[in-house]
Amino acid sequence: MMDILFPQIIWLLVLAIPIACMAWTVTHEEVFREPREYCIDRSKNGSRLITRKFFYLFTCEYCFSHYVTVLMLVITRYHLLFMDWRGYLIAGFSLVWIANLYMSLYSFLRIDIKKEGTIAKVEEQKIIDSPK
Repeated sequence: MMDILFPQIIWLLVLAIPIACMAWTVTHEEVFREPREYCIDRSKNGSRLITRKFFYLFTCEYCFSHYVTVLMLVITRYHLLFMDWRGYLIAGFSLVWIANLYMSLYSFLRIDIKKEGTIAKVEEQKIIDSPK
């Protein structure tokens, strides 16, 4: 059993990386700002519920990661624990969970880096402004 499980766990940890990357990039990064702003507007102001929900999917990294995961499962045919449809189901939810863990860690690191950068700028300004 461990002979089969270990490679599956490695695949789980590795496949979650591009899922997290794609979900984060589409829902947060500047390169997709205009389409994201359009989707935000349509998710808030759409006339039909289905329209609002459809466009919301492109604004939420958690929601979007489910669809990226389905795409990755189709491409890779990765499954976890079982060789049938149950393995795909378990793999799908496991990949979403790991990908969102990665995105949470990335978000935490970005906030910490921004905080350190802001502190450094404040200290630098203090040095510039201090009398000599």
